[in-house]
Amino acid sequence: MPFERFVESGRVAFVSDGIHKGKLVSIVDIIDQNRVLVDGPLSNIPRGEMRLSQLHLTKFRLRFPYTGSTKVVRKAWEAADLDKKWSETMWAKKVENKKKRAAMSDFDRFKLGKAKQIRNKMRTDVFFRLKKNIRIRKNTNAAAKSMAPKKE
Repeated sequence: MPFERFVESGRVAFVSDGIHKGKLVSIVDIIDQNRVLVDGPLSNIPRGEMRLSQLHLTKFRLRFPYTGSTKVVRKAWEAADLDKKWSETMWAKKVENKKKRAAMSDFDRFKLGKAKQIRNKMRTDVFFRLKKNIRIRKNTNAAAKSMAPKKE
């Protein structure tokens, strides 16, 4: 499977470092091999340069003219309904879950641990109950076979 996420004009990227960490931007222009000009009109990120090491490229790409203005980028962003598409991806869901976990208090972590213990106890009880039923079934089948008259 060939690589499909290229650094190109219109490519949407996730900011992984810096003051805008966790937001989406669109690459407007490539400055050099390490820096790009980005714009995030609906993420409240002003047009500016960012290092490529701060960005993770996504599968989304906006179509707008070369070095389009912020207004053009905003229209393309809204036309593509990018915020909705992003929120449906597994990547966005994992980021959201990470934020929730980081915001948990000590008591929340305690409650989560207790809930996991209860779930695992229920799962174990059901497993052993099923295992016991299978063992009983095997024993009754074996006993019935041994008592059956042999055909000659």
